[in-house]
Amino acid sequence: MPGQKKILVIDDEEDILKLLKIRLEQENFNIITASDGDVGVKAAEQEVPDLIILDIMMPKMDGYSCLKEIRGLPKTKDIPVLMLSGKEEEKVRDLFAFQKISGYIEKPFELDNVVAKVKEILNR
Repeated sequence: MPGQKKILVIDDEEDILKLLKIRLEQENFNIITASDGDVGVKAAEQEVPDLIILDIMMPKMDGYSCLKEIRGLPKTKDIPVLMLSGKEEEKVRDLFAFQKISGYIEKPFELDNVVAKVKEILNR
């Protein structure tokens, strides 16, 4: 659909991927999912989404390493990133302060809060 914003969701929890995909598609977003950081980096470079929702705690490649790789690629270095965190970590606040991420949401989260944050970031 023309003008439809593309969002990449990177999270190792299948339930969260499904919930976010369904809810964000209801808002007319085009959703791509990746279940780990490696796949997420490849998907980001291939799809060049308008926004990336990135979980911090993942096996193989965690969210911090994934973010570093995404920021290191010319095609993806400026894509806004919304991080999901099990708890507000100091490292997340630091990334936010240095404008490497556009926002963060603590888990567990309300789907409507994620939608509101996504819209806020995309409308900046």
